Amino acid sequence: MNEKTPPEAYAVTHDGWGELVLSRSDRRNAIVGPMVGEMRAALATLLAAKSCVIVLRGGGGSFCSGLDVDAFGQTPPPAWRQTFPSDWAGWHVDLYRCPAVVICALERHAINGGSSMVFASDLVVVGEEAFVLVGEAAIGMAAPMNVAWLRLKTTETIAAQLTLAPRRLKGAELLRLGLAYEVVPDDQVLARARELAATLAGYPGDGLKNIKASLRRYGAAGDGSDWFRPAAVVSSAPQRMAEP
Repeated sequence: MNEKTPPEAYAVTHDGWGELVLSRSDRRNAIVGPMVGEMRAALATLLAAKSCVIVLRGGGGSFCSGLDVDAFGQTPPPAWRQTFPSDWAGWHVDLYRCPAVVICALERHAINGGSSMVFASDLVVVGEEAFVLVGEAAIGMAAPMNVAWLRLKTTETIAAQLTLAPRRLKGAELLRLGLAYEVVPDDQVLARARELAATLAGYPGDGLKNIKASLRRYGAAGDGSDWFRPAAVVSSAPQRMAEP
């Protein structure tokens, strides 16, 4: 009997909240096309279960190392490469439209495509030594989703500093820039994110959903389609980064 292929992303439901888990821990949760489909399905599962808060996290103690260089570089290219730009943009539209509060549990690192999901989150709980690295410029690539989210979340000056001159930004600096909610010891990130999710999920009524809808309504991205989908341009396969 063939063993069932383990999921690359999955949902865990709790009382009023849930977790969306990136589950390619052997690849530091690096992103491939089928994984994006599972992430979108997991989000839909959590919303159908009426989760009003979602913890977005990586399995194995890391958040996400970006696009999977080896998978994208396969010859011949995998079939999913053809639709990846639109699938990836669709995932970000889903995150933008998500009515639930998204809490990112940032453990160890979030690199390139992984960092865009940090910026997509409403609240970020980050470890003291965990870092974000928006490093696409260093490998000759655009950073479309990082730029799209940063232009919603911060100033053009800060977005330029993060994307044009890549460097590691650890917890304290993310907090200083307003891109993190709380910095905690590295071994407490997931526990604190879950604690925060349970607390927020216990709030009465639809206040969280209504406030988030108001934040989106007064933002620049409309319903998200015209903001994220034009950014879905991947000019080449991702390459390995030199250490910044």
